[in-house]
Amino acid sequence: MVAILGYSRPQILAAVQRMYTAVADAPTASFHFPVGAEASRRLGYAPEWLMELPAEIRDAFAGVGCPFRADAIRRGDRVLDIGAGAGGDALIARTLAGPQGHVIALDLTAAMTRRLQQAIERHAIDRLTVVQGSAEQLPLPNACIDSITSNGALNLVPDKRRAVAEMFRVLKPHGRLQLADVVIHRPVSVDCHEDPRLWVECVVGATVKEELLALFEEAGFEEIRVINRHDYFALSPSAQTREIAAGFGAHSVEIGMRRGAARPAWLQRWRCRLDPQRRLRLWYRRGLLGMLVFLLALLSCYGILALLVLLPLLGVHLALDEGLWSGAIATLVLLTLAIVTAGMRRYRTPWPALVGFAGSLCLLYALFVDYSLALELSGFVLLAAAVAWDIRQRRRQDAKVLGLKDKATKA
Repeated sequence: MVAILGYSRPQILAAVQRMYTAVADAPTASFHFPVGAEASRRLGYAPEWLMELPAEIRDAFAGVGCPFRADAIRRGDRVLDIGAGAGGDALIARTLAGPQGHVIALDLTAAMTRRLQQAIERHAIDRLTVVQGSAEQLPLPNACIDSITSNGALNLVPDKRRAVAEMFRVLKPHGRLQLADVVIHRPVSVDCHEDPRLWVECVVGATVKEELLALFEEAGFEEIRVINRHDYFALSPSAQTREIAAGFGAHSVEIGMRRGAARPAWLQRWRCRLDPQRRLRLWYRRGLLGMLVFLLALLSCYGILALLVLLPLLGVHLALDEGLWSGAIATLVLLTLAIVTAGMRRYRTPWPALVGFAGSLCLLYALFVDYSLALELSGFVLLAAAVAWDIRQRRRQDAKVLGLKDKATKA
């Protein structure tokens, strides 16, 4: 896989459509993800569900899990299937909704919607409407849907926050949502999120699980629960895809939830978005926690020093325990070193840790043995270099896993 960086959002969507057009046109061909009835069986679909599906729909299954474990669909529901693909989930939802229900099968790819429409006409299937459209702009009025199902669609959507907001918009208050989707343990750090080929690999476009759940909570969904998980990429026939997935901890999850009565106020949404624990977790997962802790060490040293100089000019006198101050700086310095050292497990080179160790020794000597401004500044410079080197090595490792050889050599 050779990646070409700098593609635009329309090119990403075009790449996704090309991939799933190929699935629609030739579902028995070889793809980097599992396709067909065997994949659906291994992901947990009940045999009786699969037996009722027309062969042309069953054979083009390309989901990542079984969202029906969330049991979101009720008799008489008006159901929306987002990313319906060949239509297997839409037909199962139609059965669950019963004679009084109706299903809208929405997909971005014209070839998939055409394939499903032809199957509907061939088998005289009623209570199922096919719509071509985007999850980011659902062509439906507000509060018109009782339940939503989705299988492997959200990880292919560039603007996930907007897609989640659209789901909230079209669902009735207290409407239900079930989905299966790909999540990752840690985000991709290298700059490749605009590479269409990597988006259709289903990993680059995926979200850290906690972030995905937070997006739904932020939008106003309630009772969010993860019901099941799959080592989905173990089913991939592509060794490269399995390697990429393993490198980022990619897997699939099945999630259920319900829409709240009203959209949260803007202050509540931003409080959720700016949650310090959420931000800290993201910095850690992105490999940037070392930078954050280093900046705190720098601030604790020179920021407090600046306050000690400036506050007396304003008539404020601050008493400071120098031992406590030095201890706080030393703690942050050693924590920075620990984070840099931990990176060795990923990129297998000791040099960032050794540079960080030298910088930490300089700082600890200046703090507790014999203070020297030059030694202190040298220590911070060395520690900054170690942090930058650590981030660079992490990015190079991600680039290597993703096959971005040019990016890895230039990083």
